[in-house]
Amino acid sequence: MNSDPVLSPFAQTKFAHCTETRLWLEAELNRHKGQLLLRQGHSEAAEELYRKALSIAGEQEAKLWELRAAVSLARLRRDQGREAEARDLLAPVYGWFTEGFDTADLKEAKALLDQLA
Repeated sequence: MNSDPVLSPFAQTKFAHCTETRLWLEAELNRHKGQLLLRQGHSEAAEELYRKALSIAGEQEAKLWELRAAVSLARLRRDQGREAEARDLLAPVYGWFTEGFDTADLKEAKALLDQLA
């Protein structure tokens, strides 16, 4: 937390909360930026951001963000004709889940894995 004596305790807490929130969303923000770049035809830059999102989510143990990043990167690999790499990337992330298979994210991941089988 920022210990600036000029900031009130409330402002210090608010600053710390905003910083934590930004860090918590960092993986998902990188993934979204990658999606935007991919739509503009920048697949290499998108792949780099998807990898970054996957790494950050893994470090944070944020399994939903990790799944979303893995799906995005696996879809890109599939579209590049790299189906085996896509499957090898997505399968272990999907396999971590033991419940919630009726959610949109897990349904999307399962459908992609089925396409890659």
